[in-house]
Amino acid sequence: MFLAQVLLVTAGKCPKVCVCDISKLTVACIGKNLTEVPSTIDEITVKLDMRNNDLQVLPKGAFLHTPYLTHLNLQRCNIMKVKEGAFRTLGRVVSLNLAYNNIEILYQESFDGLSSLKELLLDHNRVEEIQPGAFSQLGSLNMLALSHNQLVYIPNMAFQGLHNIKWLRLSHNSLNNLATEAFAGLFTLNRLSLENNELQFFPTQTMTRLPEVTRLDMSFNPMTYLGEESVCMPKLKLLYLDHMSLQDLSNMALSQAPLLSNVDLSHNQLRYLEPLQGPKELVSLNLTGNPIYCNCYMRPLREWAKQGRVRLRGSCAGPPHLSDELLEALAPLELRCRSREETLKEEFEEQEEIRESGRPTAKPTTNPKKQAKCPDNCDCNVDAQHATCEGRGHTKVPRGFHTKLQLLDLRSNHFHYLPSKSFPGTQQVVSLHLEFCKIHEIDGGAFQGMKSLYYLYLSDNDLTSLEPRAFEGAPQLTYLHLEGNRLTQFPGSAMTPLPSLLVLHLEQNAISKLEPTGLLLSVAPTLRGLYLSNNTITSIASGALDSAYLDTLHLDSNQLGEVPTNAFSKPSRLEELNLSRNSIHWVGPQAFQLVSKSLRRLYMDEMGLKKMSRESLAGLGPELKVLTLGGNQLEKLPDLSSLSGLEMISLQDNPLSCDCSLLPLRRWLENVTLEVTATCGHPPKLRGQSVMDVHIFKSCSSPPDRKPDTAPKPLKASKPKLAPLTLSPDKPQPQKTKVKVPKQTKGKPRKNVKTPGETKKIMKTVQ
Repeated sequence: MFLAQVLLVTAGKCPKVCVCDISKLTVACIGKNLTEVPSTIDEITVKLDMRNNDLQVLPKGAFLHTPYLTHLNLQRCNIMKVKEGAFRTLGRVVSLNLAYNNIEILYQESFDGLSSLKELLLDHNRVEEIQPGAFSQLGSLNMLALSHNQLVYIPNMAFQGLHNIKWLRLSHNSLNNLATEAFAGLFTLNRLSLENNELQFFPTQTMTRLPEVTRLDMSFNPMTYLGEESVCMPKLKLLYLDHMSLQDLSNMALSQAPLLSNVDLSHNQLRYLEPLQGPKELVSLNLTGNPIYCNCYMRPLREWAKQGRVRLRGSCAGPPHLSDELLEALAPLELRCRSREETLKEEFEEQEEIRESGRPTAKPTTNPKKQAKCPDNCDCNVDAQHATCEGRGHTKVPRGFHTKLQLLDLRSNHFHYLPSKSFPGTQQVVSLHLEFCKIHEIDGGAFQGMKSLYYLYLSDNDLTSLEPRAFEGAPQLTYLHLEGNRLTQFPGSAMTPLPSLLVLHLEQNAISKLEPTGLLLSVAPTLRGLYLSNNTITSIASGALDSAYLDTLHLDSNQLGEVPTNAFSKPSRLEELNLSRNSIHWVGPQAFQLVSKSLRRLYMDEMGLKKMSRESLAGLGPELKVLTLGGNQLEKLPDLSSLSGLEMISLQDNPLSCDCSLLPLRRWLENVTLEVTATCGHPPKLRGQSVMDVHIFKSCSSPPDRKPDTAPKPLKASKPKLAPLTLSPDKPQPQKTKVKVPKQTKGKPRKNVKTPGETKKIMKTVQ
């Protein structure tokens, strides 16, 4: 009797917009557009889930009334600032999720009070600064996630106070420098993730402060060389250095890491490798994807691997008679060099070619002191092969850098114009930063001679167009950043001299159309990632996005009126397509047919989408992993039964019509393990209730018979004008949609898009 009274009182304290489970002491206020933490949450609550709201700022004492919380989820709440003392009363919380927000600075007192915290998720924010002492109160923390932020630099003692940290995740930032004492005090850390950053050199001195690390992930950083004793980590076992730009690696580079068991050097630019000195426990060395030339210089490595029982993964790129042969399958005697006569003949032919072409022969090495000089008003680190002239007011590109320079930072100057051959003597530069330099014109051949240039950052300048020869002379250019300019057309002709281009960023420009002249297959045949978010694109020519390799395409926040079906004229390898925040109100049959076999992630949030053909997702099957449809105006959904491989799905903020036509969705929801937010918009008495909670479906025996998939009659009279590139037919064919269930994936919380009354009536009469 007493317990019943307690439960009754507790139930009365549950906020109206939330769902409370009294027996488990949990409260869920998911996707309710809340701007503050409800004050009526019962103080004995242990788990509070407030995902997908609009809190923006967490004030001091935001959780004063819930002192017993152990788990707090504030993911996707549009939080921009956490004020001092926001969590000060939460001494029992062990898990705090602040992922997918807009936090830019971690202040000194932001996390005060979280003395029991074990897990802190800050990934997918905009963190660019960590103030001293930000984590000083988190002595119990085991895992800190700061991946997918905007960190460029980690200062000394940034993580002071993390006395029990086990895993630190810093991947997918823009880190190009780590202070020597950046990780000081992390004596318990055993896993560090630094992949997908901009580190040009292995941070040897910084890593020596990590005595307990056993796993280090540094993949996808543009390092070109590892020198002697680069890795000084006594307990390191797993080292990932794949997908970088390594051209050479000293045989003593790992000599101070004696316990290494697995080293991944795959997908670099290594032609050969000497036996590695130091690691005594090595069992696997991965060289897959390197241009290994299997001659006598590789024989010592092969013999060393055989003797030490090291698995040598990878294959030969040459000579021709050994091409594609597995390294492990080669006998040492097969690794031979040419005779002296053959070598002399090749050298003679090379000299003849030089004389005929008029190219100068190699000159003797210049004086070391002269090599080490640095242009005025710049800072150069010869040992690190790094130079910066950032924000020094230069109006012309400085000259006289060290000839072995690999990272050149010239951002925030005032160049305005880059003439031909602007960067003499920079043949070894791998990464060039020219952001915020007010550049409005680039002459043909401006980057002439930069044969090692891999990354070029021209973001946030004043470019309105690019000359066809703008990037001529930089044949290795792989990552090109042109976002934040004023380009009005896709710079197709300027991409022609870039045979190695993999990723092109064109976000936040003024491109309105993708014309046939910019066909990707002809101008950028190897392109894999194309980012066109936040332009003004209204149409895409037929076949304009055909590409042999394109796997990521972002077209979100443009002005497309329909799915760009015709942009692909033949089957594609596209894996990720983002169409969110366009004005696409209808998705027709077989809209994704030509990309259906490869597509893995499809984003269609906040498009004002009102209707989908029941065949709109035809062809998509278990390969699709992510589907988002949040913040639209959908009342019905197509059949989702074929999407058996979904890992994330979002249907947040859609006014679903909860009647028997939605029965297939309800049944699908009952059979999936995904967390899905799907709520009723109709009839009015069920508005806001979860599709899983309403009982109206009990009276439905089976899904109603489908009617032909034809367009709504009221819409036939005035046929909508569709953009030239669609994945749907020229006019929407009405349909009896089945159901589609998305799970929240990424982006901000979706707000309901109001459907005009007339449109509602029209849609109802059709359905």
